[in-house]
Amino acid sequence: MTDKRLVFTTCGSAEEARRIAQELVERRLAACVNILPQIESVYRWKGEVESATEWLLIIKTTADAFEQLRSALVKLHSYDVPECLEIAIEDGSAEYLEWIGESVE
Repeated sequence: MTDKRLVFTTCGSAEEARRIAQELVERRLAACVNILPQIESVYRWKGEVESATEWLLIIKTTADAFEQLRSALVKLHSYDVPECLEIAIEDGSAEYLEWIGESVE
């Protein structure tokens, strides 16, 4: 087990995805954010089944930075309830994991 984390969120537009990614990296809350374009999401919201085209963000960070990242995400995001899922990275390339740690404060 490492102290590195992947965080997932979705955005309603490419512009919002890029803005959030840029802010998280500039604030050193994320080492890298991948933006996967135009995924189709099907979900239940306020009792109704809906679908939408969204942009998926895969955020590389550390366990220590996660709380600040989550707070920033809530403030930066346009959704009432933005997705924010933290997944522990069990193992990986030592050099890449070190780079994440060096890139995040």
